Amino acid sequence: MLYAIGLQESRFTHRFQIVQGRPGAKGPARGFWQFERGGGCKGVVEHPASRYWMAKVCAERNVPFNATAIWNAIETDDVLAAAAARLLLFTDPKKLPAVGDEKGAWNLYVRTWRPGKPHLKTWADLYAEAVAA
Repeated sequence: MLYAIGLQESRFTHRFQIVQGRPGAKGPARGFWQFERGGGCKGVVEHPASRYWMAKVCAERNVPFNATAIWNAIETDDVLAAAAARLLLFTDPKKLPAVGDEKGAWNLYVRTWRPGKPHLKTWADLYAEAVAA
């Protein structure tokens, strides 16, 4: 799931959200999993299922336990970004979909990431790449 979502969000090439038509400008999302300060970062800090574990990860990574500090750090700290992404999945009350359940994986991604403009047309190939890996 993490590999598929990272591929969908950034192709693991963009550490910040690209702003179309403004080369070099940074959009509101950071890290390979494209967390926004008031979205995923806030979510893993405040959600009861992730709060404790995110605080532990932040302590280990020497990052203050708040959404802004996490948002600033995940642009370059891939370990922190991966932990935050996994913990965001942990906030979903449903079980992780089985490997190969493309539709279930898409639904989990949309429920937890809440992408503003979800791109279903790219998901199948990227998910297949993740499953193959």
